[in-house]
Amino acid sequence: MKTSIKTYNPFNGNHLETYKLDSKSKLNDKLELAETTFKTWKQEKINERLKLLQNLADEVFKKKLELSQLITNEMGKPIQESEAEIEKCIYLVEFYIKNSDQFLRDAIIETDAHESYISYDPLGCILAIMPWNYPFWQVFRFAIPTLIAGNVAFLKHASNVTGCAVAIEKLFIDAGFPKGCFQTLITDHDAIETLMANEIVKAVSLTGSEKAGRKIAELAGQNLKPSLLELGGNNACIILKDADLDKHIDTIVQARMQNSGQSCIAAKRFIVVESIYDEFLKKFTSKVKELDYGNPLEEDTTMSCLAREDLADTLEEQVQKSIDLGAKVALGNKRDGAYYQPTILTNITAEMPVFKEETFGPVAAIIKVKSEDEAYKTASNSKFGLGTMVFTSDYKSASKRISEIEDGAFFINEMVKSDPRIPFGGTKISGYGRELSKEGMLAFVNKKTVYINQ
Repeated sequence: MKTSIKTYNPFNGNHLETYKLDSKSKLNDKLELAETTFKTWKQEKINERLKLLQNLADEVFKKKLELSQLITNEMGKPIQESEAEIEKCIYLVEFYIKNSDQFLRDAIIETDAHESYISYDPLGCILAIMPWNYPFWQVFRFAIPTLIAGNVAFLKHASNVTGCAVAIEKLFIDAGFPKGCFQTLITDHDAIETLMANEIVKAVSLTGSEKAGRKIAELAGQNLKPSLLELGGNNACIILKDADLDKHIDTIVQARMQNSGQSCIAAKRFIVVESIYDEFLKKFTSKVKELDYGNPLEEDTTMSCLAREDLADTLEEQVQKSIDLGAKVALGNKRDGAYYQPTILTNITAEMPVFKEETFGPVAAIIKVKSEDEAYKTASNSKFGLGTMVFTSDYKSASKRISEIEDGAFFINEMVKSDPRIPFGGTKISGYGRELSKEGMLAFVNKKTVYINQ
């Protein structure tokens, strides 16, 4: 029986730490603490919660280098990207410091009553199941609005970033949040079913794979509990004939290769109109060749290994199956342990894994189409629905086609990205519900109707 979690540096294979799994009794203690803490935390004035949030921002800023190195050591992200992730967490905290009071204010509704309004009441203890690819950002974008709305939270993080999970809990404690307000659960997935069935847990938020999403949705349904799912994607990046490649090529490359390609909202299918195809392929390939692979702790490294060797196994299998079906390798396709060389594939068809599946790594599938209409039709040919990006000099024309794309996001002349100011989430098998912005703050509240007559 598994009793511990070991973490390893994916770049060099070195063992980092060993963490003892929470026992059943310890998990029960954490559940009881969460329930007790919620009774007082939900009554805390919003201005007092926001003071603690400012403390948290200060703590994260003070420990920026330490936290960035922890991310890089546990999942291999280049250090400059880890630093950017921590900075984005601080920005998110600052956003909610400025806006939470407004977001949570009672919404006055004019009716026949003397007074009627919507009150936004917290639900209780919310379980978050989070992935390893953005180990701080994914947690913060769930935790900050959820806690400030008056809930308490459990975190079940991916096992390979357990150190990050422990560090996040410590940040909340050091910032002065009440004990039990945010707790990390060091456990395996076998405990999730038990947690979901427990009456103390009121809802669940998952960022993860389609398979995990289906399981969590099933458990949530069985227990009649709200769920928010942010799942995988195979975002299309449409390159129209009038795209300004010189202006946008760096953004387009980053859209696929950031975090070594390990992003659910990364551009994975590049759909290029044939009149600009050769120029695009040349410039895209040239920029990808400039990516500097090396030790992720070095500031000039722009491409590192994947977070685990089994992830490289999966990516290699997807690429090989696509090649067997006729895909051509224009660049790369070499593998060494957890490292997967940035790879460009052409001659792509819709039945290939690199077209219809999510590829979690630095592999770009380039698809040639004859026209703008075919480009949009090809982009829509997906069971996923996280986001689509379009590059064109005629943004007004592209704006008229927004309704043709069913995804949760449509970006023109920019890569799909998350931003605290705007809601984030998907459609179809990319999940449901929205994080960030006001929608994220109201994801786990009871929108209570209040009706008062004299």
